Amino acid sequence: MALNTDRRTMTRSQAEAAQIDTGLRSYMLRVYNLMASGLVLSGIVAMTITYVPAVRSLFYVQTPEGLAPNLLGMIGMFAPLIVLFAAMFMIRSASAAMVQGMYWLFVALQGIGLSMLLQVYTDESVVRVFFITAAAFASLSLFGYTTKRDLSGMGSFLIMGVFGMLIAMVVNIFLASSMMQFIICAVGVLVFSGLTAYDTQRIKEEYNVNMDSETLSKGATMGALSLYINFINLLQFLLYFLGNRE
Repeated sequence: MALNTDRRTMTRSQAEAAQIDTGLRSYMLRVYNLMASGLVLSGIVAMTITYVPAVRSLFYVQTPEGLAPNLLGMIGMFAPLIVLFAAMFMIRSASAAMVQGMYWLFVALQGIGLSMLLQVYTDESVVRVFFITAAAFASLSLFGYTTKRDLSGMGSFLIMGVFGMLIAMVVNIFLASSMMQFIICAVGVLVFSGLTAYDTQRIKEEYNVNMDSETLSKGATMGALSLYINFINLLQFLLYFLGNRE
C-alpha cells in the first residue's frame, strides 16, 4: 500500500513538473516572439525613414555636415523614453492589451532613433554587426536560461552601471572626449551583456503555472521589452567598435 502511495505521489509530481516545463517553454517562446517581432517593426520603421525620401524629410534636414534630425526627429528619438516610463508607471493598473499596445508603440518609435544608425554606418556593417549581436544575445540568453547560478546579485550592480553610463554620456556631450566615448561603449557592451543573462533568468523565474492569462500576457510583454532594450543597446555599442562609418 505504501509503495502504491509513493508511486502515485511520484506520478503526480512528475506530471506537475511536466506541466510547468511545458508552460515555461511556451511562455519563454512567447517572450522571444514578441521581442523578435518588435525588432522587425523597428527595422521596418528605420528603413522606411532612411530609404523613402518623402518620409526621411519629415525627420531629417540636410546640413553642410550631412543629414541631421529636425524638431520632429528629436521628439521621435526621445519619445520612446516617455512611453517606457509611462509603461513602468501604469503596469499594475493597465490591462494586458494596453501594455502590449504601449510595447508596439515603443518599438515603432524606437525605429526613428535607429534610422540614425543607418545614416552613420554603412548598410553592410549594420547587417554584419546585427548578426554578431544576435549570436551574442542568443548565447547570453541561453546561459541565463540554463545556468544554475543565481544571477540576482548582478541586478543592482548592472542597473547602477546603466545609470553611471547615462551620467557619463551627458557629461561627454560637453567634453566630446573620444576616450570617454570608448570607455562608455566598452562598459555598455559589458553591462548589457550581463543584463541579457540576468533578465532571461529573471523572466524565467517570474513564471508561475498558476498565473492567470492576463498576468501571463503582461509578464511576457514586459519581459520582451527588457530583452528588446538589451539587444538594441548591445547592437549600438558593438557598432561603435565593429561598424564602418559612411
